[in-house]
Amino acid sequence: MLRPFIIAFSLCLLSAPAIAQDDASAELLDSLIADMREASLASDPISAGFEGDTEARRRLPDVSPDAGRKISQADATFRSRLESIPTVTLSDDDKLNHALVGWTLSQKELIGPIDNSRIPFTNDSGFYNSISYTVRNTRFDSAQDYYDYMARLKDMPRFFGQHMANMRRGISAGYTAPAEIMPGVVTGIRNMTEVSAQEHPLAAPFLNVNARIDEIERAKIKAEGLAVVSKSVLPTYQTLLTFMENEYVPAARPGIGLSTTPGGRENYARLVKYYTTLDITPEEVHQIGLSEVARIRGEMDAIIADVGFEGSFADFLNFLRTDPQFYASSREDLLKEAAFIAKRADGKMPEFFGTLPRLSYGVIPVPQEIEQNYTTGRYFGGNAKQGKAGNYVVNTYDLKQRPLYNLPALTLHEGVPGHHHQISLAAEQEDVPEFRQNLYPHAFGEGWGLYTEKLGVEMGIYRTPYENFGRLTYEMWRACRLVMDTGMHYMGWSREQAEACLLENSALSTHNVKTETDRYIAWPGQALAYKMGELKILELRKRAEDSLGDKFDIRRFHDAVLVDGAVPLGILETRIDDWIAAELAAED
Repeated sequence: MLRPFIIAFSLCLLSAPAIAQDDASAELLDSLIADMREASLASDPISAGFEGDTEARRRLPDVSPDAGRKISQADATFRSRLESIPTVTLSDDDKLNHALVGWTLSQKELIGPIDNSRIPFTNDSGFYNSISYTVRNTRFDSAQDYYDYMARLKDMPRFFGQHMANMRRGISAGYTAPAEIMPGVVTGIRNMTEVSAQEHPLAAPFLNVNARIDEIERAKIKAEGLAVVSKSVLPTYQTLLTFMENEYVPAARPGIGLSTTPGGRENYARLVKYYTTLDITPEEVHQIGLSEVARIRGEMDAIIADVGFEGSFADFLNFLRTDPQFYASSREDLLKEAAFIAKRADGKMPEFFGTLPRLSYGVIPVPQEIEQNYTTGRYFGGNAKQGKAGNYVVNTYDLKQRPLYNLPALTLHEGVPGHHHQISLAAEQEDVPEFRQNLYPHAFGEGWGLYTEKLGVEMGIYRTPYENFGRLTYEMWRACRLVMDTGMHYMGWSREQAEACLLENSALSTHNVKTETDRYIAWPGQALAYKMGELKILELRKRAEDSLGDKFDIRRFHDAVLVDGAVPLGILETRIDDWIAAELAAED
């Protein structure tokens, strides 16, 4: 039995004094939210730059311990202020705002003691390549935009230096990344070091300066920008590469699990609650994973029988992993197939959703400098204010490891009705505090993405038994995550023990099994969000179907799940229960 954090949102009849109190409480809450937003933007110049702060666009974040302490002190003050606000007479909307502010602050408090600034990267992403993502989502309209960007690049030596100082603190405390993932991390850094200034990903804006800018100014921007890359960016990456090879890699921990670090088991238990947004233990998650693996395996066996395959389960997996019919012949063909599936999904959306986002999305390849160790696909969020579409990002590296039968499930998860649909709707919410437009509890967001893979069956997206098996492979992938993540980080499993779950029960390629296992090793707890979130959404849908019977409307249910943006699972449960009650009342 899962015990989600439940918050009630009942409205009270208000007397005249209560209305005055309500106004005062609402004003206190509004003031708190505004102050939290101001503090957040002050500590995050990347987000502030996207919001139009031109000065912030010239800086990178301060990630020093002193800056971290100031943020923690401010959060403690915010928590005290929140606790002092009477909630009984707040409006329903403000009660939700109050609950989400409280949840946000409690989450930061929950994982604060771990101090993850000491390991500021995973197996495929980190501070060293995050600036590339920022660049792809920045508009360069005026000459000043380019000069602001140059100033930000000149800030890289300080930014990288602070991260290296934090990593040295980790070395001293025995809290380092596992040696298992370091070859791929070092390769990623080397790919951004051993290139010319013109070839560097961060030089891209200078190679295609906005044509609306005067020609002489464009030439000046290109020359000065490439000089900054040559004199500031490349030496900074070289310093980082030397540090990683000479200091960090030799100190990387030999054990793969978080339990091999000081306080690791306790820290992992915190991360389980953080990523699932549920009051649940690692042992409970592990058992849920084993149960789901067994259930999904039964559905896979049924498909194998239906297609008349003669051979063992392992033989069928080998067939899927090796038969050329299941693989694209070129990177472009893989992207075309992904785009075709995406458009088929687009065409089905109005049948299953009453509200659609305005922001569009594209299909692009994973940048080549990171593709070798990157996951199969991902969603890069857009920014309507910046005039940037969202993007479904497909890994086109090593085509023999990118089976087409998995592509429909991946496309639904990353595009629509998955991440693009959910994240864009949240960003387009009106008349809500701005933090709610960007709030992303992992269990909700990733759980929704996984739920939409199964929804694809009803949408008619899977055309062959092999594509449906690919869907089940992806569901097995997420079920195995529960087993693997808890096994490695809490129960002391080896890499081989963990990988066996995927190798023996799914048609994921061996390359994907390796990169995904690296990801779970590098990012403890995050892998739990998908299956735990999906199970809760499926539970709530069944509750709604059972309660409403013939009155159940799938479009209205989906809108009800998404209407408040991303929320913790406990709050989602309360909101759906309220929606069911309202639907029942509307029948009378």
